[in-house]
Parts: sequence; structure tokens; C-alpha cells
Amino acid sequence: MLKTLSDPRKYTAYIFLLPAIAILVIGLLVPLWNSFYLSFFDWDIGTPWESKEFIGLESYSRMIVDDDVYESVWVTLKYSFWLMLLEMIAGIALAFLLEKSIRGAAVFRTIFILPLMVSPVAVGLIWRYLFDARSGIINYYLEYIGEAIPFLQNVGFERQLWLASPDLALTSVIITDVWQWTPFILIIILAGLQALPSEIIEAARIDGANTLQTIFFIKLPMISTIILVTFLMRLIDVFRALEVIYILTFGGPGLSTQVLSLHIYKTAFTSQQLGYASTISMLLIAIMLILSVGVLFYQDPLRERTA
Repeated sequence: MLKTLSDPRKYTAYIFLLPAIAILVIGLLVPLWNSFYLSFFDWDIGTPWESKEFIGLESYSRMIVDDDVYESVWVTLKYSFWLMLLEMIAGIALAFLLEKSIRGAAVFRTIFILPLMVSPVAVGLIWRYLFDARSGIINYYLEYIGEAIPFLQNVGFERQLWLASPDLALTSVIITDVWQWTPFILIIILAGLQALPSEIIEAARIDGANTLQTIFFIKLPMISTIILVTFLMRLIDVFRALEVIYILTFGGPGLSTQVLSLHIYKTAFTSQQLGYASTISMLLIAIMLILSVGVLFYQDPLRERTA
């Protein structure tokens, strides 16, 4: 008994975890608690902290009947759905294409990864010029193709108000984000595919499995945990997306691209209502937790690994 208590090796894991726990508490839990605490007060930027007014659940009651919040939630869910669908499909498809040992594969991988190296602000500025209604290169080629093949003008091959149209603004933001973040999914899925044991793949081919059967019945099930973790990482990142939308549209026209994170930013720094912004941020955290827990409940990677 005394030997067990005096053995320091049993505490080694906890000692090594202490720095990570400290960073988590300081960098995550403390700001989260401060935001939750501030949601019960009415406080504006630029006024002394002592001037704050305790209002209890008034901000939460206001949020429940705030049409702008509901619209922002709907835009966020719509934006996240299409973004995750397109990025996951494109990223996984590209990973399978680049998995093979083809000539120049390293060059293609480097080209596909380049968008990840560009800062979100620079990405927003680049695509804002590309989508420009007058001088944007996208409208130039749309008009050029429409003039070359006249019947295509009836299906949209003409100049478009990409960032000024409520119907196209969200599409433009989604295209921009897919261009930048699909390589992130590509890198992780490609690493997972290259780590698969070759013996299983060869055995499947010997048994007569073709390429599609190998992909859908062998490879995809074996990397399902990696796909799930990648999905969760991107989902959390999508819900806090701000910079690109801020640069491209600033939530407009109207509220067509105002995601919840941008609505929080405007409430805090434009309207200078930090208390109410903290309340809306609690809603964003709740939505992220519900979606994350729901995905993990459907397929828990840790549970499968333990089994």
C-alpha cells in the first residue's frame, strides 16, 4: 500500500497533462465564463465597468423574440450545410484521386494545398475582386462564353451581381470558402488513406473487388473515424467563420449572408452592446455543442477504438 502511494510513476500522466489543462482553462474556460457572466449585464463599450447594470435574463428574453437572431441562425445552418457537403465530397474525392502513384502527383498535391497558406483576409480580398460586377474576371468569362454560345445566356452565362444579389451573395461566400478549405480535408483524408494496410487492399483485389467496391466497402469504412474527426473540426470552424464574410459582404445584402458569428461581432462592436452579444454567443456555443454531441453520439470514434 505504502509502495503504491509513494510510487510517482502513477502520477506521470497527470503531470504531463497539467500544461494542456492549464492552457485549456486559461484560454477557453475563463473567457467562456466571462462571456456567460456578462450576458446577465447591460454594458456598452467605452463605459466604465462599474457602470454595468444587472438585467438578469432580460437579454435572453430579448434574444428569443429577435428576428435578426433567427435569420442569422437560419443563414448559419444553410451556409454550414452546403459548405460541409461540398467540402467533404470534394476533399474525399480529391484524396482518392491523388492517392495513386501517378506522375506529377506531388505537384498536384502542392497546388491543391496552396489556398490553405493564404490568410482569410487576403482570400476575402482576392475573391472580392474576382466577383466584382464590372471588372471581375468571373463575369468577364461568363459574358465571353455567353456571347460565344448565345443560348447559354438563358441559363446565367452573363454578368451577375455576385455580391450585391441576395440570391447569389451566399453562393459566392460558399464558393470562396470551399476553394480555401477543401485542401484541409484533402490533407487529412489523404494521410489516412496512405496509412491503410496494403495487405487488406490486395486481399480485396484478389477476391475480385473492383475499384469502386474497394473504395466504398474497404477504404471508406476503414477511415470512417478519420472522416468523422475531420468533419467535426471543420464544422466547429465553419460556425465561427467571420473574416471572409466580413470582407466579401459584411453580412449583406440585407441579412442574406449574416451568419451568427458576424451578428455577434456587429452587436458587440458596431452596436456596442457587449452584454447582448455575449448572450447571442451562448446560443452559438449551444448550437455547436448540440451538433457536435449529436455527431459523436451517432458514431463515437473513441468508443470504436476502445472496442
